[in-house]
Amino acid sequence: MTLHLSGVLKRSLVDQSGDRLGRVVDLIARMEGAPHPPVTGLVVRIGGRELFVPIDKITGLEGGRPVVFAGKSVDLRRFERRPGELLLGRDLSARHLINLGGGRLIRANEIELACVNGRWEVIGVDPTSRPFLRRLLRRSTGPAKAVVDWASIEPFVAHVPTARLRIPYRKLARLHPAQIADLVEAASHEEGEEIIEAVRHDEKLEADVFEELDTDHQLEFIRNRSDAEAARLLASMAPDDAADLIAEVDQERRLPILQLLPEDRQHKLQALLSYNPETAGGLMSPDFVYLGAAASAREALQAVRENEAPPEALSALFVRDEEGRLQGQVSVVEVVKAPAEALVGALVSESRAAHVHPEWDLGATVRKMSDFNLTVAPVLDHDHREILGVVTIDDVVELLLPSGFRRDYGLTAPEE
Repeated sequence: MTLHLSGVLKRSLVDQSGDRLGRVVDLIARMEGAPHPPVTGLVVRIGGRELFVPIDKITGLEGGRPVVFAGKSVDLRRFERRPGELLLGRDLSARHLINLGGGRLIRANEIELACVNGRWEVIGVDPTSRPFLRRLLRRSTGPAKAVVDWASIEPFVAHVPTARLRIPYRKLARLHPAQIADLVEAASHEEGEEIIEAVRHDEKLEADVFEELDTDHQLEFIRNRSDAEAARLLASMAPDDAADLIAEVDQERRLPILQLLPEDRQHKLQALLSYNPETAGGLMSPDFVYLGAAASAREALQAVRENEAPPEALSALFVRDEEGRLQGQVSVVEVVKAPAEALVGALVSESRAAHVHPEWDLGATVRKMSDFNLTVAPVLDHDHREILGVVTIDDVVELLLPSGFRRDYGLTAPEE
């Protein structure tokens, strides 16, 4: 049998003789360990005091009648929350929760309970308007098909410090960084901080999430960090994304943060900051693989393994001729398919030496990439001798989308 939390709150509490003792204020659940947290007790108000009553001393929860206290005496000590406990009404009702199954925020308009093997458990959340209709009409509105299984739910609990719970990293890590960023953007600042805190010890995931955030949210969450913490984050981000972010940081903090970065990262960011952010130079990543034409396929794949460039930048390898000029590019797939001793220079045709220049604007860069079907475009200096960096397709797609596209298309809107 399913029980709605709203159907329990404010019900009268009576003794076994039917005499009124007080009323139900809330239900307590222990959130640690089980996919469906057990209900451990009730918070009841008796004589102006909030008291704890263990669930095993309560009967009649499933009916619409008063809740019955089946014990001999009530512990008159005031209720105090213990670590790991949440109050289902006070802490969760009408608040945002994370639906990890869909990577969306939902609102807990109703908490669903069920008695399983003699134990009451939290089994799900109804995020729809159905609970409001049920309360308004005071009758059932039909089966709750939209209830989300609690096993895929994670509550925000930073606002309940006495609960001593935090969103577990292992659960968030199942989501793509873009999904985590969507959650942060849809959440309140406090909720967003809790999500960021959950992934903070995984520097790679934290950096990936920051790269997916819009500029306003990046600045919102970096503003509360020390210069050393900001530098640590920027050192883990892709250089082009890090350059975009540092360019938006308050000017008085920009240089101190840059000076805390490793020397090689400082040089990369300073070079990228010299370009307009919406030109090929401002969009490019300085990390890529550049090989001599005489390198073998085996050597090329080893170079990919050892390179720390983002995966999208490594989907194509660049080949230089005997004079050191760009001969062309070859995809990693082609190298994988080639015999181990095949020369990469033999895998490249001259038509694949398409490139852009650092001052080219977004339109010119996109046209060249589209005309030559490039997912990675090399950015050459004006003498056509040196590759300054590479522009990848993901670098340009977000700039081509309309401003606010995530909100317009409901990608970050809470699921109500």
